Amino acid sequence: MYISPSPHTHANVSVQKCMRNVLIALLPAYIASLYYFGIGALVVSLISVASCVIFEFLITKYLLKRENTISDLSAVVTGLLLAFNLPSNLPWWIVVLGALFAIGIGKMAFGGLGNNPFNPALVGRVFLLISFPAQMTTWPRPIPFNTAYLDAETGATPLSYMKELAQLDVDTTSSATALRNAASTLESVPDYLHLLTGNIGGSMGEVCAVALIIGFIYLLCTKTITWHIPVSILATVALFTWPLHACNPLTMVDPLTQILTGGLLLGSIFMATDYATSPMTHCGQIIYGIGIGVITVVIRTWGSYPEGMSFAILIMNGITPLINHYVRPKQFSKL
Repeated sequence: MYISPSPHTHANVSVQKCMRNVLIALLPAYIASLYYFGIGALVVSLISVASCVIFEFLITKYLLKRENTISDLSAVVTGLLLAFNLPSNLPWWIVVLGALFAIGIGKMAFGGLGNNPFNPALVGRVFLLISFPAQMTTWPRPIPFNTAYLDAETGATPLSYMKELAQLDVDTTSSATALRNAASTLESVPDYLHLLTGNIGGSMGEVCAVALIIGFIYLLCTKTITWHIPVSILATVALFTWPLHACNPLTMVDPLTQILTGGLLLGSIFMATDYATSPMTHCGQIIYGIGIGVITVVIRTWGSYPEGMSFAILIMNGITPLINHYVRPKQFSKL
């Protein structure tokens, strides 16, 4: 008897249907990114998706010599998620390199969908972040229906201001100048309304929290994912950052701002819940989510990078086999 690799489902659903649901759930965020970043978002997303599909087709046909797999839409999802983690002014050839690394190394090198231990889109994103740090951290400002691509106006993101705050050595006994600097930087962090509606700088898929939440509700209603991973990540971040904010509100933003900024919602809903790279049991998923939340806050607060979500998910992807080994359902034959 031959047992195919994960993901395994007990319902009458196919991989194609699951991927289609993910694409539908991503649609509100994609529309928001097109509104705020215009032609740049369109160019980057089309290049990313097309490159992922082409590379998977070529690798499957000429290297692995297997039946074509692009019809399951997983390459399309990988391409769109990769684009959601990129600046909308990224040069086209860098996007192509990211797609090649995501599909070739992150997915097909392990045998294709279900065999990959790490989320392919995040593998591509981290590769680009390490290889092209300047281009990957130059963020366009949100300008509705922007017609500029490579020459888009750039600026700081909420995470940049938050990292600047975290690096300040400020308390209530500091000098008046230090306190004024901290207060000025804190005022630069967008308010809840801007964070929810997306009128902020950042990657394509992190700028509109409302759109991501709509996608989350759709995935829950269609039972494409469960609440365990996203909720455990968000709850962990909130519980971890609340005492940090209470101890020093001058250098640490409140938990809700932490949740609504950066790729936290995008990663929690669409990246960490990848079937092949997350634990199988609900208990294991909660442990997995807690680990992602803790690592994200540690990197955001004390690490060199403003955002830690990508690294946190990849680290916990590597720990998933251990979680699956030690957190298993009781066998039916045992009491």
